[in-house]
Amino acid sequence: MWHASCVVSSCSGVRLMGCSKWRAAFNFGHLRVQSKLSVFLAMIVLFTYLFYCLNGYCDSLPRPVYDQQSNIQHRITVDDGHELSAQQLGAYNASQVVREQLSDLSNSDAPPNNISIANNFGSKKFPQAIIIGVKKGGTRALLEFLRIHPDVRAVGSEPHFFDRFYDKGLDWYRNLMPRTLDGQITMEKTPSYFVTKEAPRRVFSMSRHTKLIVVVRDPVTRAVSDYTQTLSKSPGLPSFQNLAFHNATTGLIDTSWSAVRIGIYAKHLENWLRYFPLSRLLFVSGERLVTDPAGEMGRVQDFLGLKRVVTDKHFYFNQTKGFPCLKKPEGSSRPRCLGKSKGRPHPQIPSDVLHRLRHFYRPFNLKFYQMTGHNFGWD
Repeated sequence: MWHASCVVSSCSGVRLMGCSKWRAAFNFGHLRVQSKLSVFLAMIVLFTYLFYCLNGYCDSLPRPVYDQQSNIQHRITVDDGHELSAQQLGAYNASQVVREQLSDLSNSDAPPNNISIANNFGSKKFPQAIIIGVKKGGTRALLEFLRIHPDVRAVGSEPHFFDRFYDKGLDWYRNLMPRTLDGQITMEKTPSYFVTKEAPRRVFSMSRHTKLIVVVRDPVTRAVSDYTQTLSKSPGLPSFQNLAFHNATTGLIDTSWSAVRIGIYAKHLENWLRYFPLSRLLFVSGERLVTDPAGEMGRVQDFLGLKRVVTDKHFYFNQTKGFPCLKKPEGSSRPRCLGKSKGRPHPQIPSDVLHRLRHFYRPFNLKFYQMTGHNFGWD
């Protein structure tokens, strides 16, 4: 009996030991399965994240409110790379748009329907205002002056969408625009639009509410300036008078030459008025933009529905260039003037050539005065 008990006890012990080993093996295997499953799920999440980032969806991920506020308050940089001055930054922070944006960052609603490409700060929109002309009229100066305003965001280079790259589509065009907040205006400048036959219809197809700005200048002076720019790039160019006339003896003007054709403002304006009412266009005097930049900028800001932020305190006249420059911002070592290509000296043109050209333009100028309701005093 003692032997049997021992056998039973021994068997029971063996059985218990075998169960314990089996349970331990089971638990270890279960942990290994759980570990593999966790790694598998983590890999799925990681690859999903990488896939979305590679496809550009990571831009829409929200950032901490503190980071967004500190970025707004300490560094606001425009798309073309230059940072706003402390003075401009102060005006920017003071704007109602930014104050509302800061207060609503943590509980903002979904973006409105007219915003189709959004990120964590601002969105890309079609331009609400376009400087459509004219070449050598003062469009670059106007754009640089406007960019002082905290509620204006503009493309640095000329997109040429409505005259050269229209086949690329509106999505391509919108993607060129800088990001803006609600209440800010998106702008671009391409002076050749004004003389492009298809441009009015194409702009109208984008938005009939687009505001159009045309900087105009005495067409004779503008033609000489146009020729001067071309001459600087092509020194072997024929003389101004050889290009301006079909025949110097008869005095017949060659209107196929672009330097002459651009200055027939009334003809080009007729094309735009087929699609846009006169109230949608503002005509800026290129001469007044030089002699009274603050006054002309006041008109522009009113037309765009902006507060008059850009005033005479922002300008000084550069005697060397013969153009107004922007006073140097705080933290900058020098003022901002237009590039070396602006204000270059014009070649000497015979007075009789200029007289004939003025005589040619006079009826077109008078018609342009009548159409715009403004006498620019070129005659």
